[in-house]
Amino acid sequence: MSALEFELIKKDQSSMARRGRIKLAHGSIETPVFMPVGTRGTVKAMTPDELEGLGAEIILGNTYHLHLRPGEELIKNAGGLHKFSNWNRPILTDSGGYQVFSLADSRKISEEGVKFQSHIDGSYHMLGPESAVMIQQALGSDIMMSFDECPAADKPRDYVANSMDLTTRWAKRCLDARTSQTQALFGIVQGGVFEDLRIQHAEQLTAMPFDGYSIGGLSVGEATEDMYRITEATTPHLPEDKPRYLMGVGTPHNLIEGVARGIDMFDCVMPTRHARNGYLFTRKGRVVIKQARYKDDFGPLDEECNCYTCRNYSRAYLRHLYISKEILSMRLNTIHNLHFYLELMRQIRASIEAGTFAEFRKSYLSDECT
Repeated sequence: MSALEFELIKKDQSSMARRGRIKLAHGSIETPVFMPVGTRGTVKAMTPDELEGLGAEIILGNTYHLHLRPGEELIKNAGGLHKFSNWNRPILTDSGGYQVFSLADSRKISEEGVKFQSHIDGSYHMLGPESAVMIQQALGSDIMMSFDECPAADKPRDYVANSMDLTTRWAKRCLDARTSQTQALFGIVQGGVFEDLRIQHAEQLTAMPFDGYSIGGLSVGEATEDMYRITEATTPHLPEDKPRYLMGVGTPHNLIEGVARGIDMFDCVMPTRHARNGYLFTRKGRVVIKQARYKDDFGPLDEECNCYTCRNYSRAYLRHLYISKEILSMRLNTIHNLHFYLELMRQIRASIEAGTFAEFRKSYLSDECT
C-alpha cells in the first residue's frame, strides 16, 4: 500500500461535491470529513475514547507547537504521536506555516525558511521546508503538510505573487526531504484572493508528486465571498483522483459551501474554541449559554441533537456550569459542538450518496445556523 489511497465513490450532479474514502497507515476516513484540532497532541477537553465515540476518524496536530513543547525527539522516543497521545486513528500534522504567519511581529522570512521567536520563552528557532518535514516524520503523522508562507489577506498582489513563488520552491524542497514511505505529503496552494495566481499555483504544485492538495491562506481575514470564489476557482485545477483540503475552515455554512465546491477535508478550531467560550451550535442558530434567558430553561440545549450533553443536561445546568467556571462546562460544551460538526459531515456524506445534496444544502442554509 502507498502512503495514501483515495477512492472517489460518487460525484454530485448539482455541484462539485463528491463522496470519497482515504486509506492511510492508521485506517480509512470517509470524506467529506471534518478533522477536530488537537494542537498540542490533544483535542482540548476530550479523551481519545470520547472522540472515537463521536465518530472522529482523523485529528490534526500542530508541528510548531509540538516542536517547541515537548519536542519531536521526545515524541519519537515515545513511539510517535499516535502512541504518545493514545490516538490510534489517522493524524494530520500541519507544517507550522500558519503559526509562523501569526507571529508577524517576531519572525523573519528568508529563502532558507523562517526564523521566529518562541511564544513560550522567547528563544529563537529556524523552521524551513527540510526541518518541517523532519519534525513531521519524527511525529509519525499519517498526512504531513508542506511548508508554506501564508500571506495576510490584505497583502498586495506583488507580495502575494512573490510569496507564492517562494512556497513553490519550498514545496519542491519538502518533497526532496521526505524519506518516509508510509506518511503522505500534501502541497499547499497559495495565491491570496487573486484567481489567476491561485490557478497558476495549483498548476505548478499539481505538476509535483504530492499525495493530496490543500488550499491555504483562506480564512485569514478575507471576506467569506472571496473564500468561496477562490475555492470555486481553484478546485477544478486540482486532480480528481487525489484529496482536496481547505485549511482552517470554518462555520457549518462554510463546510457545506466548501463541499459544494469540491472540497474533501476540513479542519477548524471553531467548534472546540467556541465550546470553551460558551458558544454552542444548533440548527436554529448559536446559543450563547451565559445569557440570562437560559437561567430557568430546563429544556435540552438542542431538541434535535442526540449527543450525550443534550440527552442528559438542561440549558439551565449548562449555564450554571459556565457561569461557575466549572471544568465540566468545557467538556460538555465540547462534546456537543464536535458532535454537531461530525453529524453534519455524516449528513452531507449521506446526502451525496442519496443524490439529495442540493436539497440538503438548500434546507440547511435556510436555517439560522452559521
